[in-house]
Amino acid sequence: MRRLASQSIKKLDIAKKLFQQAKHPVVLTGAGISTPSGIPDFRSEGTGLWAKSEAMEVASLNTFRYDPTLFYKWFRSLANQIVNALPNDAHLALAQLQQAGYLQTVITQNIDILHQKAGSENVIEMHGTLRTLSCTQCFRQVEAEPFLVPFIRDGRIPHCDACGAVLKPDVILFGEQLPQKAWYAARSAARQADLMLVVGSSLEVLPVAGLPMQTLDRGGHLIIINQTQTYLDVRADLVFSEDAAEVLPKLVKEVVAHA
Repeated sequence: MRRLASQSIKKLDIAKKLFQQAKHPVVLTGAGISTPSGIPDFRSEGTGLWAKSEAMEVASLNTFRYDPTLFYKWFRSLANQIVNALPNDAHLALAQLQQAGYLQTVITQNIDILHQKAGSENVIEMHGTLRTLSCTQCFRQVEAEPFLVPFIRDGRIPHCDACGAVLKPDVILFGEQLPQKAWYAARSAARQADLMLVVGSSLEVLPVAGLPMQTLDRGGHLIIINQTQTYLDVRADLVFSEDAAEVLPKLVKEVVAHA
């Protein structure tokens, strides 16, 4: 693990104090927290999921309804990366922060279940999850792993054991609405928060990108850890333009060790 820049080291002390003073801290995570685990993000030039022109088309509800085979052909590589991914130091640090009592809620835009694998609880999944699949005909919900393993290995598209219809991953595709329960829970958490930590999100996808404003508008603090700029950098108390897997473990060590 490389050393942080001297300016970032100074910021760590301020961040530590913000966490220790906060009564209702929450975190919002995006794809950038999982890239160290080998899962591609969305917008990085040349490597992001949307860098390929067909991605936004095939990863849509419309495509899934009319040609699920096309969707699953595109999805196979990503499913393999997610199923085999392990939590990185950033996920583990957030779980440690929560277990130490300095984090109440994890709001995530990710579908990779890595927060739960790391030990985090009270995780609000804004864009769904790859943990389960649902039948497109009888709406039966099943655990994903028994279906995804043969799909990844042999390309066998998941079908419902009860009615035979195609199973859809419980992730939000283009053209789908956010899960209402998750949205209300995330908005409530953001409004109650007196400190929000944004990790690995470019804050470009609405309405989730507006959640930090819910905290700021009520007098809360904001810390951003992201390698690219966001529209809220100018409003944040602190901005770390570095890898979350490098910054977060150091921040958590400061908070927990000097409590």
